[in-house]
Amino acid sequence: MCGIVGVIGEPHANQVIYDALTVIQHRGQDAAGIMTCDRGRVHLKKDNGLVRDVFEDRHMAQLHGNLGIGHVRYPTAGCDSRAEAQPFYVNSPFGLAISHNGNLTNLSDLRIALFEEDLRQLNTSSDSEVLLNVLAHELRVSVGATKQRADPKDIFAAIRGVFRRCRGGFSVVGIIVGYGLIAFRDSHGIRPLIFGTKSAPNGKSVMVASESVALDVCGYSGETDVMPGEAIFVDTQGNIHREICAENPSLSPCLFEYVYLARPDSTIDKVAVYKSRLRMGNLLGKRLLGQWPDHDIDVVIPVPDTSRTAALQMANVMGIKYREGFIKNRYIGRTFIMPEQEQRQKSVRQKLNPIGLEFRDKNVLLVDDSIVRGTTSRQIIQMARDAGAKKVYFASAAPPVRHPNVYGIDMPAASELVASGRTIEEIRNEIGADFLIFQALNDLIESVRAGNPAIHDFESSCFSGEYITGDVTPGYLRSLDCDRRKDKSLQTGDALNLTDVGPISEFDPQ
Repeated sequence: MCGIVGVIGEPHANQVIYDALTVIQHRGQDAAGIMTCDRGRVHLKKDNGLVRDVFEDRHMAQLHGNLGIGHVRYPTAGCDSRAEAQPFYVNSPFGLAISHNGNLTNLSDLRIALFEEDLRQLNTSSDSEVLLNVLAHELRVSVGATKQRADPKDIFAAIRGVFRRCRGGFSVVGIIVGYGLIAFRDSHGIRPLIFGTKSAPNGKSVMVASESVALDVCGYSGETDVMPGEAIFVDTQGNIHREICAENPSLSPCLFEYVYLARPDSTIDKVAVYKSRLRMGNLLGKRLLGQWPDHDIDVVIPVPDTSRTAALQMANVMGIKYREGFIKNRYIGRTFIMPEQEQRQKSVRQKLNPIGLEFRDKNVLLVDDSIVRGTTSRQIIQMARDAGAKKVYFASAAPPVRHPNVYGIDMPAASELVASGRTIEEIRNEIGADFLIFQALNDLIESVRAGNPAIHDFESSCFSGEYITGDVTPGYLRSLDCDRRKDKSLQTGDALNLTDVGPISEFDPQ
């Protein structure tokens, strides 16, 4: 999970991109980057850290242009160097840059083909650099050896080539220097992408982003989802060109976006995330009453922040008091997206502090959006006991996460998942709860589909073990697990500095 933004037509694209990135900062806290384009020259600033820390006034002053893209990185195993922060850039053909959200499942094959067949050198271990180089090669092929300029037909032909070669879940925004802004989404629509427009001093401005909230905050309207397998090209005159470039596309968005990843004030594929979470709480409350009609729960308390909506609706359905029992320190990063387990364990007590009077001598139902590794849940349950709770019950608004996710969420190793190979009772015992209930997968699907009945299928692999791209085998998962363990045992160094790659200005991070 990362956050991406692209803007064209704004006199000061840098400021609009900065504002949008701060709104989708929840999608990645590990690194941030902005690239702008001004009269044929690109300017880049990227580094590890939050948006507010990476960009200072002196950096923003040098990010000239009315066209640009931005990225906030979510750390995956082995991806911690500044060189792997995005956007990525290559200077041929034309000058091409992308920001990417997702993961390629045929990465190894693509690396070999790029080196042996396309004669392209890679500088990092990032699949985003692979995707960029595939796009660059396909654009070079579609334009041909004799043409000096590309047209929309050439650009869409290149993106069709990307869809033929790349598998997995991905949303992309990019710059073609001298031409405009491009954006495209994988053929299953696993990772979200939306665009909108607004009036600008010189005509019309277009923004493409991971979530609709970025467009809302920056004043863009007419939000439209980029369809599965669709590509968008916005030229320098503001003309929007759209074309379906993948064969047999079908909408199957990631369920985990609605459970946890997206902001509640976003709308993804015409489904309001907030409303979907209300429905999750409604169905989970009914499920609990059906399993335990004579419960002795005194109070419902959410684990901040994502579960608040579901917890409130659970309390309403069950006729139980809802209370805020944990105060969150907002200056500590979200533990789920921290790259190391030790960091996650250390930060839980730093970021959450219980209000003792809400726990003391009560039977408490804690509600969280999901249980992934179980470490955080275990610590929070113990915190509730330490605060004086008589009994601590636990409810998850999502089903058990039993399988790796390979489409851009950092939980690829089954051995790290507390639900993998365990029964509900064994999970309950592992996290130390007195009672444990999970959402049913069918209820979760219904909670989301109710917002858009046109969605016939969902990417639910982490719950069901069924991988919608059809290319994820047990051998692939074993290899991924092995690579992850190897990454954890190595220190990753920086690759080549981008100041060496051509007509590009990057600013001293000091």
